[in-house]
Amino acid sequence: MEEWFEIVLRSLFILAGLFLITKLLGKKQLSKLSYFEYIVGIIIGDIAGSLSMDVKASMLHGTTSIMIWTLVSVLLSYASLKNKKVRDFVEGQARVFIKDGKILEDNLRKERFTSDELLEMLRKKSVFSAREVEFAILEADGELSVLLKRDYRAVKPSELWLQLPEDKEPKTVIMDGEIIKDMLEKVGRNEQWLKKVLADKHVEVTEVFLAQLHSDGKLSLDYYQDGITQIE
Repeated sequence: MEEWFEIVLRSLFILAGLFLITKLLGKKQLSKLSYFEYIVGIIIGDIAGSLSMDVKASMLHGTTSIMIWTLVSVLLSYASLKNKKVRDFVEGQARVFIKDGKILEDNLRKERFTSDELLEMLRKKSVFSAREVEFAILEADGELSVLLKRDYRAVKPSELWLQLPEDKEPKTVIMDGEIIKDMLEKVGRNEQWLKKVLADKHVEVTEVFLAQLHSDGKLSLDYYQDGITQIE
């Protein structure tokens, strides 16, 4: 067998295998990695790269190694669901960085964070002063969760005793220039109503990339022509 052809076959096999492993590990691994999962990902990636490029490497040995690492990751993930101590050890624990507007320097040092890095993370949350923060905690996945003091929070309608209608998820009634009839039925509308609305705007269905009906009855239209969303 030609060497280049074997590399192609190996690469396709490894790609399919990694896809199945990712599906097996679940969606959590796509959004949040624990310390162990981070290490496993690096090792599996390194083994997969070596197997796909090095024709002298044993596919059997490499595949076995990948399966062992995957199995260990799955077992640890299952154990984490059942036992909090295991979960804390594998995934780590959250740590408070700011409390009542005061930065907890000892906790920063424990996580090897500098004050500059903390301020940068706050700015990414649109917070520019630590004294405005009631509570800031570094989550196990490295994200900073921030709760502002009451004086610096946006006022909620409930705090003003306003009875506003519930804001529900907008319903997509046109996608890729095609009417979604099932969704129209769910929102109590029909195809004739939608076409009339579009006709009033001098727009054809095929010209609309995306149309969503909002809880307040307004229809937002995103056109193929310019991609600008307009709420009618």
